[in-house]
Amino acid sequence: MRCCFKVADLLSKTRTQTQLRFTCIRCVSSRSRPNISSQNSEIYTLNKKISNLIRTGRFTEARLVFDKMVNRTIVSWNSMIGGYVKRREIAKARKLFDEMPERDIVSWNLMIQGYVSCHGNRFLEEGRNLFDKMPDRDCVSWNTMMSGYAKNGRMDEALWLFDSMPEKNVVSWNALISGFLQNGDVASAIECFKRRPEKNAESLSALVSGLVQNEKLDEAERILVECGDEDGGNDYLLRAYNTLIAGYGHRGRVDDARHLFDRIPCNLGPRNGDNGTFKRNVVSWNTMIMCYVKAGGIVSARELFDQMTERDIVSWNTMISGYVRVSNMQEASTLFCKMPSPDTQSWNSMISGFTGIGNLELARSYFERMPQKNVISWNSMIAGYEKNEEYKEAVKLFIQMQFEGEKPDRHTLSSVLSVCSGMVDLHLGKQIHQMVTKMVLPDVPINNSLITMYARCGEINEAQTIFNEMELPIEVITWNAMIGGYASHGFAAEALEVFKLMKRSYVQPTYVTFISVLSACAHAGLVEEGKLLFKSMVNEYGIQPRLEHYASLVDVIGRSGQLNEAMDLINNMPFEPDKAVWGALLGACRVHNNAELARVAAEALIKLEPESSASYVLLYNMFAELGQWDDATEVRMMMERNNIKKEVGYSWVDSSSLVS
Repeated sequence: MRCCFKVADLLSKTRTQTQLRFTCIRCVSSRSRPNISSQNSEIYTLNKKISNLIRTGRFTEARLVFDKMVNRTIVSWNSMIGGYVKRREIAKARKLFDEMPERDIVSWNLMIQGYVSCHGNRFLEEGRNLFDKMPDRDCVSWNTMMSGYAKNGRMDEALWLFDSMPEKNVVSWNALISGFLQNGDVASAIECFKRRPEKNAESLSALVSGLVQNEKLDEAERILVECGDEDGGNDYLLRAYNTLIAGYGHRGRVDDARHLFDRIPCNLGPRNGDNGTFKRNVVSWNTMIMCYVKAGGIVSARELFDQMTERDIVSWNTMISGYVRVSNMQEASTLFCKMPSPDTQSWNSMISGFTGIGNLELARSYFERMPQKNVISWNSMIAGYEKNEEYKEAVKLFIQMQFEGEKPDRHTLSSVLSVCSGMVDLHLGKQIHQMVTKMVLPDVPINNSLITMYARCGEINEAQTIFNEMELPIEVITWNAMIGGYASHGFAAEALEVFKLMKRSYVQPTYVTFISVLSACAHAGLVEEGKLLFKSMVNEYGIQPRLEHYASLVDVIGRSGQLNEAMDLINNMPFEPDKAVWGALLGACRVHNNAELARVAAEALIKLEPESSASYVLLYNMFAELGQWDDATEVRMMMERNNIKKEVGYSWVDSSSLVS
């Protein structure tokens, strides 16, 4: 404006309207030239928007913003290429890379990283082609290519690249050490570690972690001790010590973990003027406590916890989860109340613990009081209701979960499918199946739940369809679900055929498998096959029979009328017979009208379940059907003396219909 007014003063003293209508040449030039600062600001804003959209998973929107940009920078292109690389869409990333008007070293490195991250030598060679064409390379380029060769087991080429590098950094040495360890070459990894020019936490941690993965824990400890002797206990050792302690704990070597933990001083001042200190940190304490918790040593874990002068949220949660593991909810509750700031994990542990011991009321109380729920909170509560057969409450909570905007995940859907199986609710099961197809990619647990649900609800063909569509190899739980589904609906031949197919697929049966196949034999009257399967379970597969197996075998033998043999089996069992065993015998006695053994079975059942009327009613009805009215009357009088009321669903045989 000041420029314009100066020109106006020079034009005319009269200052007429016409004379004042002028334009400053400098102002015109300024308005006609684009505002560079404004343009840069707009590009910066759009680049930032693209980056944020990619980071939050809104990739389609990011691409739309990119496509609409009039002026793109290398940053714009690199952001989109990086996004495609992370999504493993390497073809789309390469298309953008080829379209770039200019590239920087980041562009090249992104594409090489993309090819290296894909599995297969074809992609690795494409990455190498780009590497060879690069106008300039930095350490990232060399390290990425070297890691790619190592990941694909081509250590000779990785080592050649390493030796050819004009300049190596810490990452280069660590990548080579990790590469040797990934390929099981422990000796070369250790030699490489000893040749490294500088000692640092990353190199040592990489070596120790790799040795742990290669089951060379003693070798890892030897190297740690050597490093400690060389450096007088520098602080860079600590991370590696913590890694090895965790490794020992993971493999159940708790005493070795504690020995290593005790080697770390509680408090050690600087040595020889070195400001670094080698002493336990909170991670060391937490790791050792976790080792004890995993091994069931809750007392030792608590002793360490009480010794800690400084605790973090992990310390508290580890200790609480330890008490939950051993179902000591009283101590877990005490710690929870003392905890300075419980987080969502703390609340979830308490919910899981109380559902585990069947205290659903208290679990629900914690669930309702927690300040912030996540999907794990909902899943824990729903799974708790399902395991304790509170199916209606589980369904109500599942509906509430969706109403409150929490999106179910595969664990939620698997639990609700189990609820549908328990309720034998095919309609709800089909609704959940529709949700599965829309919301998640079905994994093995969900498919197992679907098979079980459809089988329990009588839709055995639908269960078979899901089973047939599953990718090989199929795990034993899935086989068991299919065999159990056929067996429970009396399709004995089909159950046994699937069992044979399972064995041909070299899948090792479990005790659950044999419960189902023995049940199938009972339904089909396959006595000899049932006996052979029982022997095969013990002799061929080394599975010790459980009460369920004996109950099934008693059922197999009893249904065929071999009641004395069934009674001999019961008498020679290594366990005390339970209600399933005696129930199988009683049922067989009634079918074959063996009043003497029926009385034995019924009396045993009455002792096991004194308040149940089922045994009395079965025995009464059998005596009535045989016309043994004195015995029948005695059973009824016994019920009256013991104050047993007939349960709904059990009927007396009408004596008038039997006497004519």
